Amino acid sequence: MPFVGGVSSWELIIVAVVALLLFGKRLPEVARSVGKGIVEFKKGVAGIEDEVKEAARNKPARSERAEAQESLDDVKAPKFEPPVEEPQVEEPQLETKDA
Repeated sequence: MPFVGGVSSWELIIVAVVALLLFGKRLPEVARSVGKGIVEFKKGVAGIEDEVKEAARNKPARSERAEAQESLDDVKAPKFEPPVEEPQVEEPQLETKDA
């Protein structure tokens, strides 16, 4: 009978046997370390979620995007003025060798 994710009981037994062979007497120590790592990860995720929620609650009156747009509105670029007459292009003259 398959468990969650399509893993059968035989596959779980094989994984457990391999874990016993690899870690042996250190298996409880390894499991404890993995458990502590998971707890620390969850604490970190909860801290980040709290910071995001707090930032959303204390949202400033003006967004950074509005401030950036306002600063762009203040920028003045020189106006482009096309030349009044067409540029004169000189045609290259071919040099001939007098023999």
